[in-house]
Amino acid sequence: MTSATVRIPGTTANLGSGFDTLGLAVALYNRATVRRRNDRSVEITSPIAEDARAGALAMLEEAATAFFKKTRAQRFGVDLHLAGDVPIARGLGSSVTARLGCVAGLNALAGSPLDRQGLLEVVAALEGHPDNAAPAVFGGFTAAGFVGSEVRCIRVPLPSRIRLVTLIPHFEVSTPEARKRVPLTFSKADTIHILNRASLVTAAFATGRLENLRGCFDDRIHQPYRAALIPGMDAILAAGVKAGAIGGWLSGSGSTLMCLALDNPEAIAAAMQRKMPKAAVHILKPDNAGLKVSLKKG
Repeated sequence: MTSATVRIPGTTANLGSGFDTLGLAVALYNRATVRRRNDRSVEITSPIAEDARAGALAMLEEAATAFFKKTRAQRFGVDLHLAGDVPIARGLGSSVTARLGCVAGLNALAGSPLDRQGLLEVVAALEGHPDNAAPAVFGGFTAAGFVGSEVRCIRVPLPSRIRLVTLIPHFEVSTPEARKRVPLTFSKADTIHILNRASLVTAAFATGRLENLRGCFDDRIHQPYRAALIPGMDAILAAGVKAGAIGGWLSGSGSTLMCLALDNPEAIAAAMQRKMPKAAVHILKPDNAGLKVSLKKG
């Protein structure tokens, strides 16, 4: 039997105003082990998704169908075991780790008909947006979007001195519920602010001028409308900045809150956790490698 093991980094998306567009990969990983079956079905075992097995299985069936449709390869079934440290429904890209783990594992077992760009296109289409999928595939900081039928992605490697101080509350936030909170229209002033902040954040990462990120993670597109889902959000982020962070943001749709640090990440972590003592806090490095795949025979 041949199996593929896929290591997928967690991700943080939006980074303030870069809604559905900006993301970066963090050194927090899930691993998907994919083994060929004799039939055409998909089965999952996962300590992460025990309480949501039916939903996870449907997600992976959809991912497998999308892979075989994209590649026109002959369908085969797989057993997939998903484990690791990226929690579900916390805004750290857990759904991408499942979908990408499945698709990249199938790809490896089928002889790798898709390159990384192909993997991104399949997973971004399944997600509906590429902000988490792009950094999970390529690592680093990414700006990505649909341009016609193509997923256009520009990647920038992140300096090793960056630390992502990551506060993970004990409660989940439903992505569909969080997306409902975002307005359908915005004022001219808010639209200009959103464009300005997303542009400044992108330019600062692209040029490595990270000090210019200060003050640029304030947002008017989604964070103010989702704040009620994460009690104390503004105070936690403000505490991180006061303790020395360059800035902070709501990770994806939450509930995770993240601050970017160049110095003294321990002090920033302590300041954030004092505002939500029951939350877990991790000091993470950026991941510049993206997904990694290894094959086994036997």
